[in-house]
Parts: sequence; C-alpha cells; structure tokens
Amino acid sequence: MKGLPIIDLAIIFIYLVGMILVGVYFSRKNKNSEQFTKASGLIPGWAIGLSIYATFLSSNTFLGVPGKAFGGNWNAFVFSISMPLAAWIASKYFVPFYRNTGEISAYTHLENRFGAWARVYAVICFLLTQLARMGSIFFGIALSLQALTGYSMQMIMIVMGICIIIYTVLGGIEAVIWTEVVQAVVKTLGALLILYLIITNMPGGVSKIVEIGKSANKFSLGSLKFDFANSSFWVVLLYGFFINLNNFGMDQNYIQRYHTASSNAAASKSIWLCVWLYVPASLLFFIIGSCLYAFYNVHPELVEVIKHQVAIERLPIHSSATKILEVQNALQPSDYGDKIMPHFMVTKIPIGLVGLIVSAILSAAMSTISSGMNASATVFSVDIYKRYFKPNVTDKQNLSLLHVATIGFGLLGMIAGIAMIGVKSILDVWWELSGIFAAGMLGLFLLGIISKKTKNHEAIIATMIGIAVIIWLTLSALLPSEYEMFRNPLHKNMTIVIGTLTIFLMGITLTKFKNRKLTS
Repeated sequence: MKGLPIIDLAIIFIYLVGMILVGVYFSRKNKNSEQFTKASGLIPGWAIGLSIYATFLSSNTFLGVPGKAFGGNWNAFVFSISMPLAAWIASKYFVPFYRNTGEISAYTHLENRFGAWARVYAVICFLLTQLARMGSIFFGIALSLQALTGYSMQMIMIVMGICIIIYTVLGGIEAVIWTEVVQAVVKTLGALLILYLIITNMPGGVSKIVEIGKSANKFSLGSLKFDFANSSFWVVLLYGFFINLNNFGMDQNYIQRYHTASSNAAASKSIWLCVWLYVPASLLFFIIGSCLYAFYNVHPELVEVIKHQVAIERLPIHSSATKILEVQNALQPSDYGDKIMPHFMVTKIPIGLVGLIVSAILSAAMSTISSGMNASATVFSVDIYKRYFKPNVTDKQNLSLLHVATIGFGLLGMIAGIAMIGVKSILDVWWELSGIFAAGMLGLFLLGIISKKTKNHEAIIATMIGIAVIIWLTLSALLPSEYEMFRNPLHKNMTIVIGTLTIFLMGITLTKFKNRKLTS
C-alpha cells in the first residue's frame, strides 16, 4: 500500500501521543532513582501481573506465533504449557528470595555468593538477551508496519524507538507498568478482533477452518517420541520450562517488578495472573495462525502475491523475472509465515479497524521494549557504574545516569532490530538467541541457590565448562562436512537445557569431589 487512510493514521497517532502523555504524567513523581526503578513498592499485584503478561505478549507473539502456526503447527504452544511449573517454583522460592535480599538487581547476590566475576558474567548475558529481545521486537513491528505504510523498516524503527524512549525516560518503571496494563487490554482485544475478521471473511466459517486444519495437521503439538534432534513435544517443553525458569528467576524485567509489589503475596499473585492470562492468550494466536492458513488455502492467488514479494526481497535488485519465479516456487509456508498477518491486515480489514489493530501491535512491541530498556538501565546503573566506576554516586546523579542509560539501550535495541532485517522467522531467531544467552546465567543461579556448599573455585570451573559446551552447541553446525561427527546432534532449542544442566551438575560434582577429598 502507498499509505494508510487518514482515519487509521489518526488512531495510531493518538495512541502514540497517549503513551507519551502517560510518561509525562508519571514524570512528576520521578524525583529519585528508587521511584524510577521500584515505584516505591506501591504497585498493586494485579497491575504487576498484567504488566508481566504484557511483557510476555510481545510483538514476537503477536506476529511470530501466527506466522509459526501458519508455516507449521501448534508445536510452539508447548512453550506455554510449561509455564505453570516454572511459575510455581518462582512464586514459592524466587519471589521470597529476591524480596528478602532487598537488592533491586537480580545479579547482586551472585557476587555475594561466588565473587565479582559471577555478577559480571550474568550481567553480560542479561544485556545480550535484552538486545536480542528488543531487536527482534523492533524488527517484528517494522515488518508489519512496512506492509501497511510502505515506509522503510529502518524509518519505522527509528520513529517507534523515539516514542518509546520518551515515555520510558520520563515515566520510569511506574509509567512502564501502567502503560503495560493498558497495552495488555488493547493487544488482547486486538487479537480477538483479528480472529473475528478472519472467521467472517472465511467461506464456510469455523467448520471449514477446522476441516482444512485437520487435513493439514495444523493442530498438532509435535511428535511425542523422545526425539531431541527435532522440534518434538519434549524439546519445546524442556526449552519452555528452562526459559520460563530463567524469566521468573533471573530476568531483571521480572525481578524488578517483584520489588514494586507491596508484599510477597502480591508479587507471587502477579506471576500467577500472568500465567493464567498468557496461556489462553498464546493459544488464541495459534488459532489465528491456523485460521489464516485456512483462509489463504482457499485463496491461493493471494499466497502467490505474498510469495512474489518475498522472492523480490530475497534477490538482488534487477533480478530477472525467471529468477524471481524460480525462488517464488521454491518457497515453503514457513518461509513467508511472518508476512501473512500484515498482508491480511492490508487487504481484508476495514478502514478504522486497521488503526486499532496496528495500535494493538504497537502496544505489544512498546510494552516489551520499554520494559527491557528500564531493566537494562537499572542493571547498568547498579551492577556496572555504581559497582566499578562511582560507588558513592548521589541519587540525583544516579537518576541522570538511568535516563542516559535508558536512551542508550533503546538506541542499541534499534540497531539490533535493523541488523535482523531479512531473518526468516521472528520467533525462531528470538528463541535461539535467548536460549544461548540465558543458559549460562540460569545454570550459575541454580548452582548458587541450591548447592550451598559450592564455592567460588568450583563455580568458575563449572561455568567455564558450561560456556565451552554452549559455544559447541551453537557453532558446531559450522564445522566442515569432514568433521560432521563433531557437530551438535541436538535441536538448537536444547542449548539452554544442556548449557544450564552442564554448569549446575558440573558444579555439584566438583563440590562433592572436593568435600570427599577433604574428608578422606
């Protein structure tokens, strides 16, 4: 399209201005760093729960999940099924642990437990994870809005980034949480509206969608065989459990929210509210993906239009029509799944409603990015600047630092998003990167909190071995064919599972060996 109708642009503009005004409103309260990072511990549990839910329900879910379901099946939904167990562990052990320490950073206790190196390592892993998360979300929102507006993806990321930076810097964590409460409602209603529009545009309605979905095996959760080389049910279940354990136990985005609650009970309830909202919401997006598959199945001419666009994007400028057609015919549904939702919005959603749905997608992106910016700035302030550069920084100086760091991480997130332009699946790239960066710090955290006898020396060795294993799991696929026997035989989503267990089990083994040697 050349551009959205005026009414849709007006709705989007009003939404963006509204988010900025929220930041302006809360800026009156942000007179110190504690208010900026903790909101003085006065946020109600239900608001925190909606905020965590909104952070989970990012544009990766809004765009990536329907694309994943379109190109495959409901295998990735198993990730959501794993959440209740991780939430139970977090509410029972992690919430009391963090709130009792009183430390705003999730990583301060690692230094107390093992030394400065452990804190630095976890901080690096966290910041890399945040850049990957923000980058994938910037990319996802730009992918959608490019189809709707015709503007370049780089331009969209810059404009969006500026808006997010403004309200996050002005409002602090309180603005982030309360805007996420609004965004949680907006994005959920937006998803329901999209589902309604697909069904009403579908010849044969729900029964035809179910018929086509069953024939194409679109509702499968994956193979139940104990196959860890492919994306089986068990691989996604394990991946989901370990990632969610990391989210609830090591991710500053969530740890920081525990401190904004008025009590341990309120913080724990916020986790459960997030789970009970996110599991059905994520299922809703898989249903949307299956509905889109059915809709485009009965409109194959529209699929060819999308495939043609993807083929042009993948080829150099001025490629021949023959080459374009060759690439177009070779494309599989998984190659263009992320393009389906934007195309449906462009062609089938009435004027006025497009603006509302785009606002929902924007809210999905903005909530997670703003949360990541605030958490990253907090970690940089507490774990890096105050720890190594200026321990006696005044509160006024610290607040200024938080503002500058928030802007800096917002800009880095935009750069990461621009670097991701051209990836095949938003969800795949986010899952892979998060698994790589989260594996090490989760293993170290579990070792420190469970194995009380493990000391600095054993933790260092276990972490070094774990890093080596993670590097091998990640990069061994690049080995030449003559060294194929040394390649990682497991699915890439197993990286966080193997990496975490390597550090944790190796640390316990070394501790037992040392204790046995001392007593012999």
